[in-house]
Amino acid sequence: MESKIEKSKIENVSNMVKLPVFNKSGAEVGKYEIDLDALAPKISQQLLHDVVVMYQASARQGTHRTKDRSDVAGTTKKMYRQKGTGNARAGSRRAPQRRGGYHVFALRPRDYSYRLPKKAVQAATRMAIARKLQSEDVIIIDELAFKAPKTKEMAGILKALKLNGVSTLVATAALDPNVYRSARNIDRVTVSPVGELNALAVLQPRKMLVTKAALDAIKQRAEAATGGRGDTTK
Repeated sequence: MESKIEKSKIENVSNMVKLPVFNKSGAEVGKYEIDLDALAPKISQQLLHDVVVMYQASARQGTHRTKDRSDVAGTTKKMYRQKGTGNARAGSRRAPQRRGGYHVFALRPRDYSYRLPKKAVQAATRMAIARKLQSEDVIIIDELAFKAPKTKEMAGILKALKLNGVSTLVATAALDPNVYRSARNIDRVTVSPVGELNALAVLQPRKMLVTKAALDAIKQRAEAATGGRGDTTK
């Protein structure tokens, strides 16, 4: 049975996780309990891989271009006669094997982006969050709000939570301009509302800092997507 599970690259996720909740000073102020079955009872490595590759492919510019035969300037006259010189046969100076010649299979600008089914992409996002929760790479803060953008205050919060110098995704329940402006100049820190999370954004950083309200929103979106039955994607 174990070998079959390994071949399918599907891992079972423990049911319940209880994580500490911290305040801005780094002190523990409570616990947050979440049922991972509500997010993703099974984690498919293949689906996570496919979705991450999709996002990476979509990020490619595809502006590469090399010269083909029609792009290279120069005479098409034969360089020297076919026989009698002792040299190898040669045609045009624009031949691909010569310096300054054209490329046989010239690159052309192209669009690398493609889309997987919407439900598969959404399931992968939930699986990525469940993976972070399972590996205890999620730090929960009771509240994260600023009256005005304060980068120094945001840096102090990250330091108190032992996240300074660590690549971190800050997830908020909704778009908060003050939180975004407070963190955008901090190295290796990104901010995203729950509605814009995706598998690549979740898996790329080492840690994930989320507010209690953001985790509540994640649970609500998962219940709405799965009808309260949990994710059945394999």
